[in-house]
Amino acid sequence: MDSHENARTTPWGRMLMVERLAAGWSVAEVAAAAGVTTKTVRKWRERFAAEGEPGLRDRSSRPHLSPTRLPAAAEAEIEALRRQRRSGPAIAHQLGRPVSTVGVALRRLGLGRLAALDPPRQVIRYERERPGELIHLDTKKLGRIERLGHRITGDRAGQSRARGIGWEYLHVAIDDASRLAYTALLPDERKESAVRFLDDALAWFAAHGVVVERVMTDHGSAFKSRLFATAIQAHGLTHKRTRPYTPRTNGKAERFIQTSLRERAYASPFHSSAERAQAMPAWLCHYNSLRPHSALAGKPPISRLPRNNLLGNDS
Repeated sequence: MDSHENARTTPWGRMLMVERLAAGWSVAEVAAAAGVTTKTVRKWRERFAAEGEPGLRDRSSRPHLSPTRLPAAAEAEIEALRRQRRSGPAIAHQLGRPVSTVGVALRRLGLGRLAALDPPRQVIRYERERPGELIHLDTKKLGRIERLGHRITGDRAGQSRARGIGWEYLHVAIDDASRLAYTALLPDERKESAVRFLDDALAWFAAHGVVVERVMTDHGSAFKSRLFATAIQAHGLTHKRTRPYTPRTNGKAERFIQTSLRERAYASPFHSSAERAQAMPAWLCHYNSLRPHSALAGKPPISRLPRNNLLGNDS
């Protein structure tokens, strides 16, 4: 048990009191040296005499008796009703007990929230067998840059002047099997930009020997548009969508976006959005060709492509 930050004594200090008493010090002398009362010195002397060194340790402040605590049978009734997914007020009304009493009992039982009744959600991880079986598409909004910001300089003075300069959108395509990535910075995330990015991504993957069969997107308006559906059909692809309000379904794209933000978008002192865009191809080539990936046993995405499909500097 951790000692209180203002505690006058510790188990070591209490043992010192006992040793000084054994050496012939008086109770008053020991109390004065330790800065405590004589009552405290006598308390530790008696505990040591009764229990030995373990008696000098801190004890729980929980009382030995709790006369007002609910009996075990009453708590069992509350637990049984809770497991029927009854709310705390409903349980209190049915049993004729205060809501606060029921709430204390539920928290003691570890059932303070209804979510505690549900079994832990099983994490289902999947990975396609070969490159091109499934491509994840996603977008991320990035603030435009007109000068070095407070993330780099630490100076927030005048940062409000940079507000309102607009956004640019990072469009991302990730191959499920190899984690091979293609990105592009576009002015918006509308359906026209989504279709343009789809066309460019498919051409890029094809240039590296990856024939795309399916694409997965979220439920964004651009991906639900007729224009995007027409493009999917024209390329002979199957369109899969994530579960509503479940970003982890598209987790490989989400993970890549976070990596790109930390290692590229906000990692270097870019003076403008154009400078950031110019740095993207080199970083992407490094990501695909050299950067170790934990899901690929420490190897880069290129390691899962056929040996004759090497990435060039145009990545």
